[in-house]
Amino acid sequence: MPIECIVQDNIVETSNINTVFLKPKTDFHFRTGQFIEFTIPGVGEAPFTPSSSPLVTDKFEVTIMKVGRVTERIHALKKGDTIGIRGPFGKGYPIEKYYGKDVLILGGGVGLAPLRSLLLKLLSEVEKFNKIVLCYGSRSPEDVVYKRLFPEWKNIKGLEILRSVDRCPSGKWDETVGLVTCLLDKCEIELSNSVAIVCGPPIMMKFGTKKLLELGHEPENIYLSMEKNMSCGLGKCGHCQLGPYFVCKDGPVFTYEEIKNIEGIWD
Repeated sequence: MPIECIVQDNIVETSNINTVFLKPKTDFHFRTGQFIEFTIPGVGEAPFTPSSSPLVTDKFEVTIMKVGRVTERIHALKKGDTIGIRGPFGKGYPIEKYYGKDVLILGGGVGLAPLRSLLLKLLSEVEKFNKIVLCYGSRSPEDVVYKRLFPEWKNIKGLEILRSVDRCPSGKWDETVGLVTCLLDKCEIELSNSVAIVCGPPIMMKFGTKKLLELGHEPENIYLSMEKNMSCGLGKCGHCQLGPYFVCKDGPVFTYEEIKNIEGIWD
């Protein structure tokens, strides 16, 4: 049965992305990278990865792009509305494997949502990592998710942030203009002791991974969030099958090494 949650807030991040603040009826525990099924009674459900810290269990946030009927209803939720969630499902990021290393996070668009949860977890034990670098790209300055949070993040010791936009009129953006992959040329990472984590639209993940490989990152040290056609969350319906894997059960986090030989991983 879904866990009942009360909507505490629903704020606009961009023209088509909102963050919904939820208070579950009972404490809700998840590992960063795991996902939930967000249920709107009488409408349907869809999978999303929480964007808030996994260390907070009495409330959590989900950042959602409006792309269809269910997400349109989620964007229209008001404070006090009741929704349901199922989960958590899947496997999260293996944080312990990142200890002592440079951690490079590469995100695009709304892909920053699950990466925000990861980032908050990493920052909670920042002393265990050599360094943390966040590279984030969006289509334009207006499409940047979490504009309200970047000023605070930029002051965090141990965290380096690089941002880009694909396009922008002159004078409207004082950071990098270009595809997010161009930020990787600016990162000072110790390749032999690093991991890279990628999340975003499939085309961005494809070329982001390609660029990481060209720079010398090892396939087993590249972590991908493959949120692909997930439905039941239990590995039963088969909608999310990826080669021998069910993304909802065996993922959504995979290393590139695990899936590199599977046909159509970026489709």
